Amino acid sequence: MPSTRLETRAGWIGDRHAALIAALQRALVEGIRIPEQDRDIRIIEYPAHAFAPPDGKSVNYTVLEITMFSGRSVDAKRRLYAALVSELGVFGIAPSDLKVVLHDVPRENWGLGGKAAVDIELGFKVEV
Repeated sequence: MPSTRLETRAGWIGDRHAALIAALQRALVEGIRIPEQDRDIRIIEYPAHAFAPPDGKSVNYTVLEITMFSGRSVDAKRRLYAALVSELGVFGIAPSDLKVVLHDVPRENWGLGGKAAVDIELGFKVEV
């Protein structure tokens, strides 16, 4: 059950939010093997004056933060990075314009429905 937040400069996405969310979800399913219906994705767009990318980046520079349960292997994370570059390239995001930050959080630090996630049967394997 990753929580995914995409942050970027406003303007370049246009009316493609649903397609961008679908692309992110496909990358998550491919990379870390979550169920297809397990989705929690937010897109935040900032006005140019409120989003300062590093020098040399394009207007499509994107920061993607994914908070997820601990337990994914390095190979799963590598699959995820590659899938994200592939899926987001269609939107004009060059690999050099994509910064991905993964936050591995132990299940006891997630609260879902008033319970610790460690006490809930998830219905899928985290250790992939």
